[in-house]
Amino acid sequence: MWLDSARGYDVVGDIHGCAATLVRLLEQLGYRRIKGIWQHPTRQMLFLGDIIDRGPQIREALHLVHDMVDRGQAHCIMGNHEFYALAWNTPAPAGSGKLFVREHTKRHARLQAETHAQFVAHPYDWKDFVTWFHSLPLFLDAGRFRLVHALWDQPLIDTLRSSYPDGRIDRTFLQQAAFQGSFADQVFNRLLRGINLRLPHGASQVSSDGYIRSFFRSKFWEEEQEPETYGDLVFQPDALPEAIANEPLPMSYRASLMRYDRLQPILFVGHYWRKGHPTMIRPNVACLDYSAVNGGKLVAYRLDAEDVLLPNKFVWVNAV
Repeated sequence: MWLDSARGYDVVGDIHGCAATLVRLLEQLGYRRIKGIWQHPTRQMLFLGDIIDRGPQIREALHLVHDMVDRGQAHCIMGNHEFYALAWNTPAPAGSGKLFVREHTKRHARLQAETHAQFVAHPYDWKDFVTWFHSLPLFLDAGRFRLVHALWDQPLIDTLRSSYPDGRIDRTFLQQAAFQGSFADQVFNRLLRGINLRLPHGASQVSSDGYIRSFFRSKFWEEEQEPETYGDLVFQPDALPEAIANEPLPMSYRASLMRYDRLQPILFVGHYWRKGHPTMIRPNVACLDYSAVNGGKLVAYRLDAEDVLLPNKFVWVNAV
């Protein structure tokens, strides 16, 4: 995907159906609605995915983002929730033991229930959006900065590029994700969901979104000190139980970690439900998901020609 290095970009985190909040953020950033399309005279929006699910105005958010992309006012990459929608609607290939790439379980249905409910009266509209999701790339690499929904895994991306240079996958690749452990399954899980490590001793916990989880989301960037315990790795809003947080990490976990180092280009991700005052994680890594759908903030970073992230370039509005 070609991007003009001389142009300014506004990178925006997970929207999850918060269309009214997105409109407020666009207005604050100086975008105006002209002939039905939100646009800026000199800048372009870059959306980090997860436009759908959970929120109150999913259809409106999709139309807003889709129309900006369609008119050249924005780019959007795929989030794990757009992948879930694609996988839910795609028949699984023979031999997978499934009917659909994403099985129609009660747990999966619950996650997508709000989206399905809001499109009951608009089935053809939904069909068009699912088709559009196929066109969303899994990553964006502009040289001096990168976008991916959850994790930049260079070896996986290099291999993916050999068949899909711009990160846009096809139906065949999507269907291969039905096979657990396949290359396609690894790509979707790593790039769109990050590193999810199993809690020890068969433990589980109820997360802030009401799901029982036996895994936790992990940091993926290089730290000053090597992680020693489970608590050193956790990167999610839900803290681990104290006994688990203080437990030493097994060597197998340490070997599986990604280490996005300080010499890499600026990286923007969403996905992780951060809290507090929006800022960078380190000079070349920023997560822009601040839980707008849970009453948090919808956050953007105003990217210009800088090679390191600057604290004063974060812009946000509180969720409405």
